[in-house]
Amino acid sequence: MDKNKVIKEVKKYLKKNFINESTGHDYWHFLRVWKMAKEITKKEGGDLFIIELGALLHDIADWKFYGGTHKIGTEKAKVLLNKLGVDYKIIKHVCYIIDNISFKGAKVKNSMKTKEGKIVQDADKLDAIGAIGIARVFSYGGNSGREIYNPNIKPKMHGSFKAYRNGKSSSINHFYEKLLLLRNRMNTKTGRKIAETRHKFLENYLKEFLKEWNVKL
Repeated sequence: MDKNKVIKEVKKYLKKNFINESTGHDYWHFLRVWKMAKEITKKEGGDLFIIELGALLHDIADWKFYGGTHKIGTEKAKVLLNKLGVDYKIIKHVCYIIDNISFKGAKVKNSMKTKEGKIVQDADKLDAIGAIGIARVFSYGGNSGREIYNPNIKPKMHGSFKAYRNGKSSSINHFYEKLLLLRNRMNTKTGRKIAETRHKFLENYLKEFLKEWNVKL
């Protein structure tokens, strides 16, 4: 098995299928998570091939676009990786990462157990905060018909994946329901360090947003 060829073919597949995606879960998101995961691996260690595949394929079929189920992602990943001749044990680990990577609610505990999975999860979380994270929130919100902000709708700290999945909210509430929580949920020392700067950017953005929203003319 030529690992470099596998990575190249996976990237080719993602570019073909996600290059024009408009919710923030596009080809460029996959590449950013892949690059960040490789950077974290330099400091934290782990099986780089599994980490690269997990990062590239983590959102191959995000539950938000498939009725709330995670299984579509693992099914698509299995078909692709089997076609590319990837070993069964590696496919199993990559599918485990895909199944467990997603944020499932403010009060739902993280279930990721492997080092490789934790690194990919940190890379994905980092792409959800900071300047790019903000852009992705509003991209997804607009695509999903969410209001930018409604002061009459308060943020909710969901206690289950079902409640989080079915929750109706605004894009600004999503900052409180998820994004601002991610800094303290990083798995690795490297991820936590990078998250600090991006978290502060979120806080400063919200302060300015609410200042402008509440301006008295």
